[in-house]
Amino acid sequence: MRDHMRVVVQGGGRRGRRAGLAGVLWAGAELAVTVGVVVLLLVVHQVWWTNRQALAAAREEVRELEKDWRALPPLPDRPDSGDSGDSGDSGDLGPSVVPEPSAVPSVPPRGNAPRTSAPPARESAYGVLRIPRLGVVVPVAQGVDKRAVLDKGYAGHYPGTAQPGAQGNFALAGHRNTHGEPFRYINRLRAGDELIVDVRGHRYTYVVGRTLAQTSERDTGVIAPVPRSTVRPEYGYDEPGAYITLTTCTPEYTSTYRLVVWGTLKG
Repeated sequence: MRDHMRVVVQGGGRRGRRAGLAGVLWAGAELAVTVGVVVLLLVVHQVWWTNRQALAAAREEVRELEKDWRALPPLPDRPDSGDSGDSGDSGDLGPSVVPEPSAVPSVPPRGNAPRTSAPPARESAYGVLRIPRLGVVVPVAQGVDKRAVLDKGYAGHYPGTAQPGAQGNFALAGHRNTHGEPFRYINRLRAGDELIVDVRGHRYTYVVGRTLAQTSERDTGVIAPVPRSTVRPEYGYDEPGAYITLTTCTPEYTSTYRLVVWGTLKG
């Protein structure tokens, strides 16, 4: 009797394994694309959408402030230096330590600059900063907390520094990228450019004098009453006066260092 011949087909297992591997690779590729799209959407939201939201809200806040000011009498003058006395969070846009309120000298104002009647409430917008060269018009709020002030597209007033127009240093922080990025182009400011601060019935005009392209985030000297860098002491001022300081992060899209612009009150 003849044995029946059995035909064995080989290689089917290998094809199956290859098909399984291809499926895994395809699924991995789909997952990578999905993750990439999600990351891209997050970047678009952070860089573009938050900018639009914060910028629109900041502009509306300026309109509301100016509307309220028209309905109210100007703030009265006061003889002190106008420091805020608030020890709020310094956030991540400027030096993480700020001068104590007592560090601001109590001396008469320079020129005919009036004073606000009392320190503004913490985290509330109370003034408007205008930078004509850059086309910037931004609310000024007390404190430099990220969520409560800076992420709204406001310029934040460093606690413990002078009020607008007062002797000492009126020091501000602002985002350079995202959330309205009001200080994105302050590196373009030059000596002689004006920085205008409006506070209910009073206008204070400062003139840009000096800039510091890069310093440490802990360089507290840049917002001292007489501003002078403690990291690069060749930058800054030597005599008491009425100063304004703008600080922001540098390089762009990082928070490694600080960029500083200084100005003095126009007499």
